[in-house]
Amino acid sequence: MKLAVLFSGGKDSTYAMYRANKVGHEISCLISLVSENKNSFMFHTPSISATEFQARAMNIPLLIKKTKGIKEKELADLTSAIKEAIKKYKIEGIVTGAVESAYQASRIQKICDKLGLECFNPLWQRDELSYLNELIKNKFKAIIVGVFAYPLNQSWLGRVIDNDFIREVSVLKEKYKIHPAGEGGEFETFVLDCPMFKKPLKIKSFKDFKEGENAWRREAYVGL
Repeated sequence: MKLAVLFSGGKDSTYAMYRANKVGHEISCLISLVSENKNSFMFHTPSISATEFQARAMNIPLLIKKTKGIKEKELADLTSAIKEAIKKYKIEGIVTGAVESAYQASRIQKICDKLGLECFNPLWQRDELSYLNELIKNKFKAIIVGVFAYPLNQSWLGRVIDNDFIREVSVLKEKYKIHPAGEGGEFETFVLDCPMFKKPLKIKSFKDFKEGENAWRREAYVGL
């Protein structure tokens, strides 16, 4: 099928796209929503502007839409973007990176039902540690670009998800109930390389922003 990916640039949407492509679906376009609200219920925000470089690295068209990020109202902006993808790229379905968020998954499913599209959630209810190990096995290079829960702090920004990372978050899971894959909103990621990239992205510069007592966000400026 011809599919559009709801694409944040993070590990979940990128890996979901990879999984859909691996089983034979055509990735016709990416859809990124840029939210003015950094605490959007629906959309990932750290380094979202860099998705254009990821799209170029994969040679896949990208639709970028802005939203004020107001709860529930932001769904209208998503619906508008999907309608444009239907018209422009003749898509037949949507791919999401939803793992455990029933809030996100149910609302996207409702939009797809309304528009007559299939909805694919390749990562739904995956075991978090086996999922992280699968990322490494499939040569995904994902870095941390946002942390939003104690005891995570600024020192975690820029870290690559590797075996050491998995060992450390496994400990944090037991001690602090941190979701190892960040599905509780504890951290956000950005993918610098994966099998669908023609060449890896390079970080040219970055800026860190403190957003709360236990919240930091990194805006990474990348290039090919």
